[in-house]
Amino acid sequence: MNEVYSIIKLAQQIYTFMIIGYVLLSWLPNARESFIGVFLGKAVEPYLGIFRRFIPPIGGMLDLSPILAVFALQFVAAGLIAVIGFFI
Repeated sequence: MNEVYSIIKLAQQIYTFMIIGYVLLSWLPNARESFIGVFLGKAVEPYLGIFRRFIPPIGGMLDLSPILAVFALQFVAAGLIAVIGFFI
């Protein structure tokens, strides 16, 4: 059980850091066009797009969807661990 918990937690942390890195790249001009920006965009945009459909940017500039996406990711990871723990 500890191995499964560790793998899920590690995957959740890595994806959270990828979301944070992608958001930080938006602050730098032309950073999203770099190799890292394109890679993170392909990995993170499909997930963030789900939240952006329901939460539009505030004032056209402030995007709160990554915050909600990180919280949802934490809840999903905790739920997955609980469900797997129930069956094991």
